[in-house]
Amino acid sequence: MTLAELHERTFAHATPTTATSYPPERRLTAEQLTSYLDRRTYAVIGTTRPDGRPHASMSTYIRRDTTFWLPTLPGSIRARNLACQPWLTLVVPEDEDDRHIMVIVEGPAQTFSLEETPEDVRVALNREWVKAWIRVRAERVLSYAAVAASP
Repeated sequence: MTLAELHERTFAHATPTTATSYPPERRLTAEQLTSYLDRRTYAVIGTTRPDGRPHASMSTYIRRDTTFWLPTLPGSIRARNLACQPWLTLVVPEDEDDRHIMVIVEGPAQTFSLEETPEDVRVALNREWVKAWIRVRAERVLSYAAVAASP
């Protein structure tokens, strides 16, 4: 399934409240969605601690259609959180007020060693500090572009 198909499926199964909050005329088109995610490099990442408390942090990401890869370290808070609750949310925001845009991606996540991570992902962000990667397979994608936004 492509990112655009997943985006459409998410809204087709959305609750009435979600559908109203993200009206069709404010959603990104398929081309805008891929372009936006590919030109952005950082997201706010949400995981759940073992005791149920939320944890948020910033992370860069590498996108491969509906799969997102996040660099990390073994034993990091988010890696430990995913070991207990393997689900992650990415929020990719831009700008403010009537120019804001945002995409929310949710899906199951798993931490991989460097050796288990595809080479094209490792090469795309070649940083010495990266010792592991988190793979998120998107199951839901929501988008919103305010009236004066330029996606």
